[in-house]
Amino acid sequence: MFGLIGDANMYHVMDFIHAEEGRFVGTVAEGAAVSMADGFARVTGKIGVASVTHGPGAANTVNALVEAVKAHSPVLLLTGETPVKRGHAQEIDLGNLFLASGADYHRVRSADQLVDDIAIHVAKVASAHRPAVLDVSIAIQLADVDYRPSRFRIGDSQAVHPDEDTLDAALGALANSNRPLILAGRGAVEAGAAPALSELADLLGAPLANTASAKDIFFGHPYDLGTMGTYGFPWAVDIMARADCVAAFGAGLHPHTTVDDELLTGRRVIQCDRDPRHLARYSPVDIPLVGDARVTAESMVERLRELDSRPSSFRESHLGSGNLMFKQPAGFHDCTTDRSVDMRTAMIELERALPLDKIVVTDAGRFMAVPWRYLHVSDPRYFIQTAAWASIGLGLGTALGASVAEAGRPTVVVAGDGGAMMSMVELVSAVREDLPIVFAILNDGAYGSEYAKLAEHGFDPSGSFVDWPDLADVAVALGARGITVRNSDDLGRMHEVLAEIQGPVVLDIKCDPHVDHRHLDALVQARV
Repeated sequence: MFGLIGDANMYHVMDFIHAEEGRFVGTVAEGAAVSMADGFARVTGKIGVASVTHGPGAANTVNALVEAVKAHSPVLLLTGETPVKRGHAQEIDLGNLFLASGADYHRVRSADQLVDDIAIHVAKVASAHRPAVLDVSIAIQLADVDYRPSRFRIGDSQAVHPDEDTLDAALGALANSNRPLILAGRGAVEAGAAPALSELADLLGAPLANTASAKDIFFGHPYDLGTMGTYGFPWAVDIMARADCVAAFGAGLHPHTTVDDELLTGRRVIQCDRDPRHLARYSPVDIPLVGDARVTAESMVERLRELDSRPSSFRESHLGSGNLMFKQPAGFHDCTTDRSVDMRTAMIELERALPLDKIVVTDAGRFMAVPWRYLHVSDPRYFIQTAAWASIGLGLGTALGASVAEAGRPTVVVAGDGGAMMSMVELVSAVREDLPIVFAILNDGAYGSEYAKLAEHGFDPSGSFVDWPDLADVAVALGARGITVRNSDDLGRMHEVLAEIQGPVVLDIKCDPHVDHRHLDALVQARV
């Protein structure tokens, strides 16, 4: 359980710690408690639980809760209404407070109903992957009742089998296309569909791609194009744009994935998802297919083998012999100087310094494309992006929860300087828990997106610049290690520091705000 104690929750937290011998991870701020529960849930697939007090404590969680809702993260938040007292300073209507967040809200009406209410909402959160808020008042927490186990249980998840006619239509569209593309999203990760989708792509002669929430699901496959859309490599997105049929499995087809539908327009689109509410959510599709990603892909593979279908020539004609590898081509222009480091170079060196079997968490901001392209994970569950709500400042808290879930596994969280400063105080929690966290701050001394937009529209962008304190010194003051990285020599020193990660480390990486790395494609993924 993650949280911060106060009047509304200290009784059940203390009971959890002492009577139940549970682990309570304390936070500096209530919003971080929800972010930690979110990170824990995304890495493990289990329910993340947060507990905060009423009034301002509850209000402080809304931003992180919206991110969890939009990311379909199974999070349960425990809080409670203020005591019934005229003029209570912290009184607020919790139901209306959480209504806009999109989370389910339930107020426990009596102590006798508490056990069943918890069991019901745990089951709902687990099955729907939708956060819920449980309002348990102080009076109910302190009531004496006879304990009876609840009748409600979390049922085993059942695979959803696709409709036969729709499956035939989808398979026909794929088999008859000249340039098919297979796209995997988070639903494919949850279903364990990677092997079946890889086999399907091989039978079709199709390259593979992923959404940001399924990053590296096909890492190591010779025809893996990586992340599709706005944050993918430009050369790979160009190949995706040549597809004439896109089959998306467990992928929402968000505008960032489709580049505002540009990668879908004029193409046959098949979208497979176990939840019909997710189909055609952002754009129309030709063949909406309700089904589990793994079961559906396995069914397609079986039928293609029966038909002895021949693969398309898409791979050979556009990707040569495959074996795509990340490397630095001869024409790469490194923007590193004696005072600032190229963000791409920083991420490449960070990838070299850390094992593949790490957790990667990214905050939101203009810098995102760089870690999304150059940092890799051994399991897509170990990559978390906190941009579902497009809020900066949620990355560190989410990373702490993920690190708690995977004890001992190094976790790197990448943030811009603005998002870092919003959340940096939570390093205290990382120090307290002795977590192996690497907090890489791409510090260009500006709010990058705002700088770019102001400059683009002809306005003076100087208002986007911020004069921060020395972030390495701030890290040390909070109990962590901190180093400043300004040039190539400092990158070498960074390798020495990361050779053995003991507790949290902050890397204050100085970058040039005038260089927009989203549009630099000199460093690309080359075909060998």
